[in-house]
Amino acid sequence: MRRSLVMGSRQTKWRVVLAGLLASTTSVSAAVKQSDALEAGRRAYESSDYAKAMLELQTAAAKETQNGEIQLLLTKSYLELQERDAAINSAEKAVAIDPKSSVYHEWLGRAYGEKADHSSMFSALGLARKTHREFEVAVELDEKNFTARQALIEFDCAAPGIVGGGEEKAKPEIEKLQALDASEGHFAAGICRKAKKDFVAADAEFKLALENHPKRADLIYDIGDYAMRHGQAERLMEVAEIGEQAAPADPRGMFYRAVGLILKNEKPEAAEKLLREYLQKAPKRAEFPRYSTAHEWLGRLYENKGDKKSAEKEYQAALQLDPKDKSVRESLKRVEKN
Repeated sequence: MRRSLVMGSRQTKWRVVLAGLLASTTSVSAAVKQSDALEAGRRAYESSDYAKAMLELQTAAAKETQNGEIQLLLTKSYLELQERDAAINSAEKAVAIDPKSSVYHEWLGRAYGEKADHSSMFSALGLARKTHREFEVAVELDEKNFTARQALIEFDCAAPGIVGGGEEKAKPEIEKLQALDASEGHFAAGICRKAKKDFVAADAEFKLALENHPKRADLIYDIGDYAMRHGQAERLMEVAEIGEQAAPADPRGMFYRAVGLILKNEKPEAAEKLLREYLQKAPKRAEFPRYSTAHEWLGRLYENKGDKKSAEKEYQAALQLDPKDKSVRESLKRVEKN
């Protein structure tokens, strides 16, 4: 009898151990699957397949309800798809998961801002106030979150006091940023002057920003975008050189170098090659020049060469990608008439 009791207890013990091992194995397997879904979502995002990224990340989020990074990547994916309400929802979840994350507050502000830009006046006022508040919190949580600081300064310089903005608020923020990083400070001052349409002062600040060894590729290429819009060929060549040093793998250097060459009407073959390579390598992402813009510049390149047929083809390709682009439509009409 004693023997059977001992054996019985041992059997029970091993059943518990086996059950524990089975549960552990199942847990590990589930964790692997969750990790796989997150990584699949990340890969899809990096390859600009935002619809696939959204589906993978939604699967991951259902299993990892307290993973703020999943919600952040969902926010970014939704914004690329222009699903602004969904982006706000995911960003709010990320902030709820980790209220101390400066980055989560920054992206919630960006989501509110995107929604405000596409809302009625009445709705936009409330959303703009929320945008400003989230940028403020992001900066309070991390003074070296430079992208949040830039967003806050740009908001203050461009928005009226009724929604929390005002240039007088931006000035001390620019000074703080200047003390932390000279390049960031001059860039912020340039953005502020641009918002006030003081382009001479903006040019001077952007020049100083480039001279002070900027580290962020987005900052460098934002100056490139400004230079492109203002036809500043030499500045574009400088932007490309500095950008390629700061981020050698970033394809935007190719784009802005090509635009600089087209504006200078130099080395058309090299410019064409750079733009074709950009179209092959660049992600379809908000902070990158659009594919339609690359086709537009190819059209200008061919037009400069007198190749009207190729120019027409490129302008048509640009319009297929962005049918609302009036400048491209005008360029196409000009080529067709001639």
